[in-house]
Amino acid sequence: MLKDIITAIQAYFQANRFIAKHKLWKWIFIPGLIYALLLFVGMYFFWISSGYAIEWMFLKIGIKGWMDKMNDSWLSFLFIFGRIMLHLVFLLFYFSLFKYIFLIIGSPVFAYLSEKTEAIIEGKDFPFNLKQLLKDIVRGVKLAFRNVLWQTVYTVSILILSFIPVIGWVTPLIGLLIECYYLGFSMIDYSCERNKLSTSQSIAFIGRHKGLAIGNGLVFYLMHFIPILGWVLAPSYAVIAATLSLYNTKHNK
Repeated sequence: MLKDIITAIQAYFQANRFIAKHKLWKWIFIPGLIYALLLFVGMYFFWISSGYAIEWMFLKIGIKGWMDKMNDSWLSFLFIFGRIMLHLVFLLFYFSLFKYIFLIIGSPVFAYLSEKTEAIIEGKDFPFNLKQLLKDIVRGVKLAFRNVLWQTVYTVSILILSFIPVIGWVTPLIGLLIECYYLGFSMIDYSCERNKLSTSQSIAFIGRHKGLAIGNGLVFYLMHFIPILGWVLAPSYAVIAATLSLYNTKHNK
């Protein structure tokens, strides 16, 4: 799996050279600007509302009152740290939902971008087919619902674990790895779909190459630490990098 993770990370550097060489910038900036704007607005409102939700949760289960009575500095530290961890878990959950909504809306653009990438590196053309495009969109929606269902199950489990001292400290990391996997899954499936893999075959293939998905999703996340520019570049870079990493994996066997 480590080899696949490295391949996926290296593919981002390859994607940067690929985009510059073939002048694909318009396919990067147009969907990227829309993504960045929606991400920022949604994140702001979700962070505020999650704070109220955590406060309500702690009041209902009596944690806040219990902490006030204990008046212990060490327990107060754990309480504050736990709030921060819960904020991060909720933020991951928001990002998961936002990601799937945006991927569904942007699937025609991302499918085309992945197709164009493969057409350039293999020197062949994929003629436009409206019927196939509609089938691809339906498939993408089905996979998105499947992934969001499983990821929600994992996220809820992580949320429960986050209440356990010490164990709760590592829940954001576990959540991040799960998020990276499903994000990379979505990006890689564009290529699997084009190579005539059925949904079940795509799930099985990506399951055997979890490192490609995790590595792709991990860099996608890290790009969000670069304000504005990273948010703009992240989605399209992830699609192209996923296509290149899958191509490299197939041809290096």
